Amino acid sequence: MKTILVVDDEPEIVQIAKDFLEHAGFTVLTASGGNAALDQAKRSKPDLIVLDLGLPDLDGLDVTRTLRRDMDVPIIMLTARGEESDKLVGLELGADDYITKPFSPKELVARVRVVLRRIDASIAFKDKEILRSGDLFIDLPCMKVQINDQEIELTTTEFQLLAKMVRQPGRIFTRAQLLDAIHGVAFESYERAIDAHIKNIRRKIEPDQRKPKYIQTIYGVGYKFCDE
Repeated sequence: MKTILVVDDEPEIVQIAKDFLEHAGFTVLTASGGNAALDQAKRSKPDLIVLDLGLPDLDGLDVTRTLRRDMDVPIIMLTARGEESDKLVGLELGADDYITKPFSPKELVARVRVVLRRIDASIAFKDKEILRSGDLFIDLPCMKVQINDQEIELTTTEFQLLAKMVRQPGRIFTRAQLLDAIHGVAFESYERAIDAHIKNIRRKIEPDQRKPKYIQTIYGVGYKFCDE
């Protein structure tokens, strides 16, 4: 049974999320603030965190940043903020998905299941492949990435996107196709989220982000991985 940590300072939202997630078969822990969320996450090691960005003591983005330094737990952001930049910043910090308030509790359950399935699928890689491109080394079954023998920390979503492109070097992938690779839903706002994940991958693997060596943008279409 998977454990979900729900973090929000609005008791009604916490209770609704808790009721629906428990009905779906999850064990649910709760926290009302950022510091409490960090303590609970370190203590309980949840399988996924549903995290509100607008917390009173420690901003949800700061919580995400801290969690990403310590663990690779999947994070779904909850936000009432209308600014697209807030969502993209969260994704760049390593969040796996986001839901804008007000939201349907059934949608929340569906999103939680999708993200967890994605994580499980990544862990259960059946193809024993080792991929190499120049200084880049990718161990698919172990989910490890190295540049010049130095290990690079990628989130599960980032790793899946990179592996998808590396398997077919030179192929141009649309944002919708890359979204499908991580089992997302092809809405325009979600396709734009791909850009945030690609930016994050480039920051970690590219020698010069201004002149990408591995992941190139095909303007108006999407991205491709260059193996030259």
